[in-house]
Amino acid sequence: MKIGIILQSNKQEHIWNTFRFGITSLKAGHQAEIFLMSEGTELETILDTKDFDISKKVDEYKKMKGVVRACGTCLEIRGQKGSKVCPVSTMTDLLKMVEESDKVLVFG
Repeated sequence: MKIGIILQSNKQEHIWNTFRFGITSLKAGHQAEIFLMSEGTELETILDTKDFDISKKVDEYKKMKGVVRACGTCLEIRGQKGSKVCPVSTMTDLLKMVEESDKVLVFG
């Protein structure tokens, strides 16, 4: 199954759970793609805490070949030119993810 996940929150727990779910999906043999939009594009500015090891979850997800994309317009609104974590994408890319996914979830 292909699972599309939209993250539109900058809350640590939302980010952490999004990537945990993506990792769990990959471990179960599914394809997973996370699309960062709105506040979700702030991922790189969110620090780890003792409860939420976000950077470790992002690294684990990417090492498992999970796909991450970020909305270019949402990044620009926040004064960012690009993302170190993932490629900059468009609404067309988001539409393609939704069309190709068997299930789509939204976190945040």
